[in-house]
Amino acid sequence: MSNKINKQWLPTTKKEIEHLGWDYVDVILFSGDAYIDHPSMGAAVIGRVLEAHGYRVAIVPQPNWQDDLRDFRKLGTPRLFFGVSAGAMDSMVNHYTANRRRRSDDAYSPGGRAGLRPDYPTIVYSQALRSLFPDVPIIAGGIEASLRRLSHYDYWQDCLRPSIIAECCADMLIYGMGEKPIIEIADALNSGKNISEITNVPQTVIRRPLDEIPTVRESESHIVLHSFAECQAEKRFQAENFKHIEIESNRRHGRDIWQPTGDIAVKVNRMYPPMTEAEIDASFDLPYTRLPHPRYNGKQIPAYEMIRHSVNMHRGCFGGCAFCTISAHQGKFIASRSKESILREVRAVTEMDDFKGYISDLGGPSANMYKMGGNDLSKCEKCVRPSCLHPKPCPNLNNDHSALLDVYHAVDDLPAVKKSFIGSGVRYDLSMHHNADERINRINRRYNEELIERHVSGRLKVAPEHTADRVLNLMRKPSFEQFREFKRIFDRINEQKQLNQQLIPYFISSHPGCTEEDMAELAAITKSLNFHLEQVQDFTPTPMTVASETYYTGFNPYTLEAVYTAKTREAKLAQRKYFFWYEPEYQRDIYNSLSRMHRTDLLSQLFPRGISAIKVASKRPDC
Repeated sequence: MSNKINKQWLPTTKKEIEHLGWDYVDVILFSGDAYIDHPSMGAAVIGRVLEAHGYRVAIVPQPNWQDDLRDFRKLGTPRLFFGVSAGAMDSMVNHYTANRRRRSDDAYSPGGRAGLRPDYPTIVYSQALRSLFPDVPIIAGGIEASLRRLSHYDYWQDCLRPSIIAECCADMLIYGMGEKPIIEIADALNSGKNISEITNVPQTVIRRPLDEIPTVRESESHIVLHSFAECQAEKRFQAENFKHIEIESNRRHGRDIWQPTGDIAVKVNRMYPPMTEAEIDASFDLPYTRLPHPRYNGKQIPAYEMIRHSVNMHRGCFGGCAFCTISAHQGKFIASRSKESILREVRAVTEMDDFKGYISDLGGPSANMYKMGGNDLSKCEKCVRPSCLHPKPCPNLNNDHSALLDVYHAVDDLPAVKKSFIGSGVRYDLSMHHNADERINRINRRYNEELIERHVSGRLKVAPEHTADRVLNLMRKPSFEQFREFKRIFDRINEQKQLNQQLIPYFISSHPGCTEEDMAELAAITKSLNFHLEQVQDFTPTPMTVASETYYTGFNPYTLEAVYTAKTREAKLAQRKYFFWYEPEYQRDIYNSLSRMHRTDLLSQLFPRGISAIKVASKRPDC
């Protein structure tokens, strides 16, 4: 496919480097993903940011780690450093199902082919590079490194692991969005500093001697966590740690975090303040080709197919869902692009050869948080709430959707755009929240109406996640009654506008606090709303979420109260089967379970005609 904007990718081979006339490379990036030169792909972003600051950057995508390591040697020694990243997902989430079964595909690889990256690439890649280039600095980054920056529960090995900086050979780890720290590090190395001298760059994690740990456990500038050994010995200490980790990740001006780990101290430097509009525009406005590298010879990369005609409008999320890692990586404060920058990218999309007039997504981590934040930012400076929406929306929150509508209208007015869709998750509790300003309420009602009427590609996906308020409270999600209200709005507009659209809700089973009886009630409630559920998942603990810490420790990190969680395969399957109450192969099992629980009321709701026709089936749901 040709590209009318920019045909120059970052080099991936020695031949490409020679074609550019370079006699050296400043930085070589190793990534577990295929190289897609797109602003949604971390390696491309970091490469382009470094390039924009005058550095020569090459990328080695999905290097072979199982041979003589020739892929790690082929571009030689960089002048400044190597960068390593597992890719856009934690490798274990990418590789395994919730039932710990190996996946047969990989959305970030050409042809969807599995097996092109190892488990824990951050560790494997850094070890390979250290063995070959013992004196060259190695900087780790990406989701896997970011969310494993301190002691964390690893579901796939079912154990507590230390900070990944203690397990890999990287000299330094960047967490969160990496544009600002990577430039500060590159500039420091370029000025002649040794990597060991670079100790205070925000959003970095480093090893330090144990005797550097502050003697005062907590101050305005730092906090010292329970040691890794203490957390291994007592799960409650890990739960206590996580509360502090999450709070510091979500503060506008956080503190340094220290954790004794074996014979070293892990130091997590505080985060940068949220990116300004000019800073985030500068990152998105770089000359991306928006295409996979030609080395893939036109092979489809599934993850790219999802984003090729999409545009990301902001970063960050203040929803604070218990099972989500967005705020831990991007922060809870929203960094929004300017309308002009968004329109420039939309125009670039319209110039792609395969563009047919439809923007697949004008969105973000949450689709409708663009330009939102506190009315009084001085209050936000001191805030330590993990969520601006839970347990109820913050009274200081400005939920005005007018800037978002303005972007929608501007995009739809472009001659080449037939229609723009919203594919990212919409927080209906945000657009439906009653504001003290009636003008904003009117704008938000119009947002919901325009969203449903003009921006749904046949199906609108939203995420109530559960029906039981007790479980939803642990999830940090709103009451299911809000979903009912949104469904009424959706149905009314569909009827008024004679649309034939579907509302598709997402649900999770086996979340901490959820019981089999909760799932049975979910089945009865969703049946009464005429849903045959399809967008469902079994809870998978992933590093650095409050739900994962609750799953592992058995405690709510904020209250230290004990929380039940289904952990065995049998207990998980017992919950998951209720998603599929309408399938004959599950009905006998459901009938027996509800009879055992003495829930004849739910039996009559799910099977009002009885189960005389139900056949015993051997098939069981697979997590």
